[in-house]
This record gives sequence, C-alpha cells and structure tokens, in this order.
Amino acid sequence: MKIFSMPKAEPKSVQDLMQRAETLAGLTLGEVARMAHVKVPVNFKREKGWTGQLIELCLGASAGSKAQQDFAKLGIELKTIPIDKQGKPLETTYVCYAPLTNIAGIEWQTSSVRNKIQQVLWVPIDGRRDIAPQDRCIATPFLWSPNELQDSQLRTDWEELMEMIALGQIENITARHGQYLQLRPKAANGSALTEGIGKNGQIIQTRPRGFYLRKEFTKKVLQSIF
Repeated sequence: MKIFSMPKAEPKSVQDLMQRAETLAGLTLGEVARMAHVKVPVNFKREKGWTGQLIELCLGASAGSKAQQDFAKLGIELKTIPIDKQGKPLETTYVCYAPLTNIAGIEWQTSSVRNKIQQVLWVPIDGRRDIAPQDRCIATPFLWSPNELQDSQLRTDWEELMEMIALGQIENITARHGQYLQLRPKAANGSALTEGIGKNGQIIQTRPRGFYLRKEFTKKVLQSIF
C-alpha cells in the first residue's frame, strides 16, 4: 500500500506541491482520511465541501483570505472535480463569489475569477454515486492554466454577466447565461441575502451569487490532459 505522510507546512515550490499531489493518485478518500485522522461522511449531501477540505489539508494549503488562491505564495488554486467512469465531470465547478455592488472599475484582468483560475491544480476524483465516499479513488492531479482562447471565452462570459449586474438585471440572470462561465445563487440556505443593484439603480436585497465553470468547459480541460 502507498504511504502518504501528512505535510507539516505549506509547499515551498510548485515542484513540492506537485510531488505531494501525485502521492495522492490511486488512493481512496477513505485511505487518505485515515492518514489525516478525519472521518469520511456517509454521503456528501450535507458535506459538499468535505473532499476539497481533505485535499487542502493533505497538500498543506494555507487557510488565508478567500479572495486569494489556496496556495497564494505559488499563485495556485486547488480544485477537486468529481468525474464519472469515462473521466467526464459530473458537476459544475465553483470559482468564487460575484461582486454585486461597487463594481465600477473592475476589469477582467484584475477580477477575482481570473485570479482564481489563472493557475489551477485540478484533482479529479471518482464521483460516481453508486460508490461509497470512502471507496472513491483519486485520479492523477495536474496543473493547468487557461490558454488564450479559453481566457478570451471566459472573459466574454464574465463581461456579459458583470454588465447585467451593473445594469440592475441581477434577477434576470439565469444559469443559461454564459457559454462557459455561469452565475448562480451561492449560499448555505435560501434565506441568506446580500446587497445588489436594482433595475432603477437602487440598492436591493438579493441572494448571494457565485461564478461557476460549466461542465462543458471542464470537460475540455480534462480532455486536453488525458
């Protein structure tokens, strides 16, 4: 059996991070959880972020500001992605919260979305629901950055969505907007509210929103690697 030792500090280099990540490949979530001395949930309905937190713990991610990447000193964001038997993504990938007020002057180059996805360590994990969480296997992690075309496609979606927010159309945005990047409600429960811009420019109460990468986009990312 492969032996994985829990890191005591965050990785000092990209090479160090990748060596840690590659050690996880082939292990099940149950095996990794035992080494980390944590309990695997029976199902992920109420513990959606559990897998990501486990991998963060195993790789020594710094629990810094949410606006930063998970490995801020390296400029790398960590994303776990559940896949099916064919290696296709099973769900969309959350990127970050969307700003709904004070958005004048925000540009794509300096946006939180671009900051989060300029360099991503993807960790694909078997996400088939007929396999118990503890038996789901970790596939080969890989480092990825968007190419010019991908960056341009995401920028187009981001600019369209941000323009709608700025024009007070937040309540008109649906999951159908955006080719590869979409905006959806993001909150622990439906009663959580935050400030947004109304159709007449007034401040309104609305549900927090998050940016998500569509499965069509992450499918292409996975295909380009495997």
